[in-house]
Parts: sequence; structure tokens; C-alpha cells
Amino acid sequence: MSCLGAVFGTDGVRWPKSGAVPRAGMYLICPMTVLGIDIGGTGVKGGLVDFPAGVLQGDPVHLPTPQPASPLALARAVKKLVDHFQWKGPIGAGFPGPIREGVVETAVNLSPQWVGKNPEKIFQKITRQKFVVINDADAAGLAEVHHGAGKKAKGVVVMITLGTGIGSALFYQGVLIPNTELGHLTLGGKDAEKSASAKAREIHEWSWKKWSRKVREYLQQVDRLINPDLIIVGGGVSKRSEKWLPRASEGVRAKVVPAKLHNEAGIVGAAMAAARGRGLG
Repeated sequence: MSCLGAVFGTDGVRWPKSGAVPRAGMYLICPMTVLGIDIGGTGVKGGLVDFPAGVLQGDPVHLPTPQPASPLALARAVKKLVDHFQWKGPIGAGFPGPIREGVVETAVNLSPQWVGKNPEKIFQKITRQKFVVINDADAAGLAEVHHGAGKKAKGVVVMITLGTGIGSALFYQGVLIPNTELGHLTLGGKDAEKSASAKAREIHEWSWKKWSRKVREYLQQVDRLINPDLIIVGGGVSKRSEKWLPRASEGVRAKVVPAKLHNEAGIVGAAMAAARGRGLG
């Protein structure tokens, strides 16, 4: 085991302890800094993350997502972030769509040109740096489970991100089950993203009260389908959770809490994925 055997669990405790065995969901991570990038349908943001604490160095840098977000245009935006930080080293990126064996399966909130492409190879070619790319909601979930609202949680945890679309991440005992895409559950015969995402609230100019009813219907469906112990709700709207989350949680059996890392979770989780991808996690 490298890094003098330093293993940190979902509870932040350093292992090994005397006579103890690391539990599922623990991850090996060295004291290091990693560039994390969170790619969304409307914005691309990045920041340097210090491990093992999982803390951003200063404020993240934001860029608009190019429209259309073709592979070349988005890769250029990613390169701008890399150049801004003058970064040479491991980079993790969260991508808004399921990725299987490195290949994008769908890209609803980006250009359809991404389908079938390998974003790691595309980003590496333009930046000449090593990338690890995972689903953006999975990245946010990793950060919240290991460093945020789910740090001490046990059992089944679901992370829901409400933004341009709806992302989801599923964990059992701290272990990620990737590419769940629960944002495409249906409400009223349409993708839940059409009514329960933060973007839907903006488009329809709904009040917090009216929108919270849409979110409640969605969370109740997730609760029935997955039967989790904890649901963490993230995205930029989690910063104002007091305005809508209590109403949106009504009738949900699982405990529902706002994300602690808010919009920074995707950056931190993407950086975690890069650390792991280098054999350090």
C-alpha cells in the first residue's frame, strides 16, 4: 500500500487502526492536489482540490458551456481551464451523461456528436494531460458521500442533483453504483427533468412553492423505486434549500438532506476520480 498505508473512510477516519480492517467504501488517497472540472449543460467550472481533505483551493473558475457543445468546442473550454491554472498533473472531469468503458452513451444536455466518443482521449489530446472522466452526478455523489452530507451515512444513499437536468448517483455502503440516470424517470408521461430540474423552474418562472411540489413527486418516486436510507439533494438550488426542500420532502420515507458542498461537489468528486485513476484511490 502506497502513501504509508494512509486510507481514509467515508467517516474521514484514517486507517489502518490496530486490529481493524478497512470497510467497503474506503478509499486510498495520498496527500496531493488534483484539478477537478465539472461540465454542465450551461457552465463548465474547475478548481484545484487538496486531498485527503477534499477541499477546494479558493473559488472555482466558471466558463459558459459553448453552444453547440460539440466535442471540439467543449474540449477548447476545458483547455482554457487547464491553461488558467497552468496545470500539469492529474485532472478529473464530471461529464453530463452516462459513460461506459470510457465511451459516452447519451449527452442530452450537450451536442449529440458526443455519443460514441471517448472524452478522456479528446481532452487528453488537446491539453496533453492525463484525464479521468466520469458521470457528473456520480462525481458529485462521491464528494458528498466521502466529504459532505453523506459522510457518516450507512446503507443505501442516493444523490440527486437539480440543475440544467437531473442527475443521480447511487451508493451502497459507500461504494458507487454508476450511471443510474434517475433523472429520466417520468412525471406526467415526460422526463422528470422537464418539470423537476432547476432549469424547469426558471423556464416556467414557478415559485419555490409550486416547484417544490414537482420535486416532491419526483423524490417520492425515487424513494419508492430505490428505497434508500438517505437522499442527498444537490446542485446550485441546494444553497437555498430552506425555501423548498422541507415541502419537497413531505411524504418521502427516506431522510432527505441538502448537499453540504453545493455546486462544488462535482469538482471535488471529479478530482477524487482522478486520484483513484492514478492508482491512488
